[in-house]
Amino acid sequence: MLDIKFIRENADIVKAGAVKKHIEVDIDRLLVVDDERRALRFEIDTKKAEQNRHSSDIQRAQGAARENLVEAMRQLKVGMQESEERLKTVMEEWQRLMLSVPNVPDISVPDGDDDSDNKEVKKWGEPTQFAFEPKGHVELMTNLGMVDFERGSKVAGFRGYFLKGDGVLLTNAVWQLALKHFSSKGLSPMIVPSLVRRETFLGTGYLPQGEEDLYKTQDGDFLAGTGEVATMGYHMDETLDLEKLPIQFLAFSPCFRREAGAHGKDVRGLIRVHEFFKWEQVVLCKAEHDESVQLHTAINRNTEEFIELLKIPYHTVVNCGGDLGLGQVKKYDIELWVPGEKTYREISSASYFHDFQTRRLNIRYRDAEGTLRFAHSLNSTAIPTPRILVSIVENYQQEDGTIRVPEALVPYVGKEIIGPA
Repeated sequence: MLDIKFIRENADIVKAGAVKKHIEVDIDRLLVVDDERRALRFEIDTKKAEQNRHSSDIQRAQGAARENLVEAMRQLKVGMQESEERLKTVMEEWQRLMLSVPNVPDISVPDGDDDSDNKEVKKWGEPTQFAFEPKGHVELMTNLGMVDFERGSKVAGFRGYFLKGDGVLLTNAVWQLALKHFSSKGLSPMIVPSLVRRETFLGTGYLPQGEEDLYKTQDGDFLAGTGEVATMGYHMDETLDLEKLPIQFLAFSPCFRREAGAHGKDVRGLIRVHEFFKWEQVVLCKAEHDESVQLHTAINRNTEEFIELLKIPYHTVVNCGGDLGLGQVKKYDIELWVPGEKTYREISSASYFHDFQTRRLNIRYRDAEGTLRFAHSLNSTAIPTPRILVSIVENYQQEDGTIRVPEALVPYVGKEIIGPA
């Protein structure tokens, strides 16, 4: 959430940011409603002060004078109740509009409508070449008994799957290597809840706009599609110690997404599933733009280095305005080479938000002068499973249908070749 003072003073900038993100929001209406809110608050505060004066006068008055003051007090209370009811209605609209105002994207974010307009900023490795016709991960993993999609759909419905045998070993190996690698970067590991209250989704910016993609419980809570949500809620309504910043978490959790807007996309395989597991980097730092930019580069680089450990070709793109979420100032995506599709597919996103999330979640710290400030927040995918298996098995497949295990994962898998079960 942006500061209303910032919105009032920079309305044109906020409007331009919304246009760049292709997000519709009525800033002019928000400013009108904010004028009403401010006027009603002033009116109520004035009536409260008058009420206090009348209370003091009533204690000293007698007879008819006292009766007149009591009647005036009654009329004042009625008027104040009416103002408070109007304020309640105005505040509902004000809060709805405030929650819909997007963060202003960084000036370096390119223009564009969607992910097809993202710009490549780095390329590592060359697309894997084969002396034979490569297979896709569905065929490879099914033939080797690593996955069962047929029974997965029978049990869990559309996009359901069972990981089996070496599919489990390979997944667990990725988790262990990720824990070692990202912990070495100074991130503190934590297993976080997937079942999260609505307030935390509002705070991180996934509600109200993203509700259709969330699974909701009968109690009004939600299943998170990323460990970022619970991790950001960890310090909600707290004042952090300046000396402990930046705080860097490595969060692990099951994740759930309805993929409501993905009908007809990636209907086969492990690219787009409803239930998965993910390591997530989440950072809270001082409210300084330069520090956010530096940390943004660092956490994105952490994931690049992990992919390089696996020796999988990738490229990194900077996301255009139309591919940014409500709160993101800037975002990088890392995309891995998928031989079966002859294209790069997203494996990680790294974003920074300034104080957009922490203002909603009330996460603050006292700076060196003792002033309370909202911290800045950042997050980046460390690694998601089972999606990463797609690039591993397709890039490391051999002509006989077996899969060579990436060298970095061999100690955790326990063997160098995955063959028939």
